[in-house]
Amino acid sequence: MGDAEDGIHGNHSLRVNARQAPRPALQCQPVAEPPKHYAFIDAQNLNLSVQGMGWKLDLKRFRIYLKDKYHVTKAFYFIGHLPGQEPLYQALRGYGYELVFKEIVKGGGGKVKGNVDAELVLQAMVEYPHYDKAVLVTSDGDFYCLVEYLLRQGKFERLLIPDRNRFSSLYRKRMQHIHFLNGLEEKLAYRGK
Repeated sequence: MGDAEDGIHGNHSLRVNARQAPRPALQCQPVAEPPKHYAFIDAQNLNLSVQGMGWKLDLKRFRIYLKDKYHVTKAFYFIGHLPGQEPLYQALRGYGYELVFKEIVKGGGGKVKGNVDAELVLQAMVEYPHYDKAVLVTSDGDFYCLVEYLLRQGKFERLLIPDRNRFSSLYRKRMQHIHFLNGLEEKLAYRGK
């Protein structure tokens, strides 16, 4: 039966070359989830600081920058709510921002005030269990205690300060955790339509 039977049953295909080691079974490694980085953005501070440098920020490009550079999956944009600005708010949502509004008040001389400090800190703590690292966008020293707390907890990624020439001196001891927007005008400036 030898050769004929080998051909019929395909025994010749079972021959293993002695030099070939058997291949180990494939091992499946669990895929690690990407880190969840949330941004907390002081809109007035950001926009006034950038305008003070002589340019206007393209908020659509800025959202992409946050995603690409800092892996921001959620960006909370803290802003005073003004009647008649719904097209702006709709555009910001379309760019991927989650808007957190502060009711505005008129101060002395009719100046509009919409301080978002308390809302930003509160939102950062409400969201605390849901993110791995926080990115804070402001130059306002009122957030220094939040930065310190998040650093101690190992949940702070970066402080983005719009203008390296104008920011709270409290942050000077945390320079290794700061990036500035100076020099990013070419990448992030609004060019109009």
